[in-house]
Formats: sequence, C-alpha cells, structure tokens
Amino acid sequence: GSPSSLRCIKRRLPMRLSLRFLVPLLIALGIFAYAAVPLVDTLMTRWFVRDLDVRSNLIAAAVQEPLEELIRTGSSARILGFFHRLTTDERLYAVGLCLEDDSAPIATAAFPGELRCSALGQYQRAGEHLLRTARGVLHVAVRPMSSETTTGAELVLVHDTSFIERRSEETRRYLFYFFVALAASVALITVVIAQLSWRGWVAGLRALLRDPTDGGLSPAS
Repeated sequence: GSPSSLRCIKRRLPMRLSLRFLVPLLIALGIFAYAAVPLVDTLMTRWFVRDLDVRSNLIAAAVQEPLEELIRTGSSARILGFFHRLTTDERLYAVGLCLEDDSAPIATAAFPGELRCSALGQYQRAGEHLLRTARGVLHVAVRPMSSETTTGAELVLVHDTSFIERRSEETRRYLFYFFVALAASVALITVVIAQLSWRGWVAGLRALLRDPTDGGLSPAS
C-alpha cells in the first residue's frame, strides 16, 4: 500500500481500539445513571419526609400547652386565630384540630377536605404519610393531645411538600451534569490510553524490525 494509506490505517486502528472499550463503558455508565436517578429521588423523599415528621413533633410539643388552654375556653374562633398565626410559616400548609371522631375539624381554610376526623388512623401508623390532592402532595402528621382536659383531641399538621419536588429536580439536573462530565472524562482517558498503547506497540515493532536478532529472531535468508 501507499504511504498515505498506511498513515490512514495507523490513525484508524487506535480509534477502533478505543471504541472497543469506550462503547461498553458508556453503555454501562448510561445504565447506571438510569438506575441511580430514581434511587436518589426515593432516598431524598424519605429524608425530607423524616425531617417533616421531626418538625411536626417539635411544633406539636411547642403548641400543646397554649392549645390546651384554648381548648378549655371552648372558643373555636380563638383556636382558629392561633392556627392562622402558625401557618405564617411558609411550609406549614394547614392546621386542624379534631375534638371528636365524628365532628368536623376546627381548621384553617386550606385544610384538605380529604382529611376527616373519623379517618386519621392511617396517618398515625408508620409510613410516609403523604396525601396526594389536586393542589399537590401534602405531608400529614397527626399528634394526639395527651391531657386530662383534652382527651381524644388530635392535632393535624399539614406541610407543603412542593419544595421536595423542586430540590429533587435540582438534584436530577446536577446528576445529569455529573454523569456527562464523567462520561467525557472516561472517553478522554480511554482514547489517550489507547493512543499511548498503540504508539508504544508500534515503536516496539519498529525496533524489532530494525534489529531482527532481538528476541532470538534471525534475519530472513
């Protein structure tokens, strides 16, 4: 073959060797990324829900004493005013108080209609306590008011979880950038190693051809 065709072969062979390793690596990396994103979403949701559970416990402990005093007065208006002050917190979506199983809750205007005082048991058992409504996904925490004067009373705290979705979206975006950067790094390293390996092999072959006695070879007769 001509020198130009030989040079072309020399350029193509390292690239083919690189693709042999690069394509499987990129496929494996893509599969890993596809599996990692939903896993990270699930873990983040669990962490945030756990944080909201802890937050609900802190709020319930902080308001128990003043709320018991308001319950003793029997004034729904004063209880409602107290709840409105609590919901100035941007994440606390709504607050309600159930005094009897079959009664309507004393609650703020945004309190979900899906929550009934007679069906709060599922939110007291272990679980994520997420309620999907037309207005979005909400976190529901039910805390019993343990007092002689408030027997059977239950405080219902409803948190907005839209911030979880926003943060999950940011995390997915950062993961995408990370895997793109990782794929580019892997591709670059693979190509460089293939080029260096190829040049080393070619240099060794040339040296062997220049000195055919090396390695126990004898020149052709």
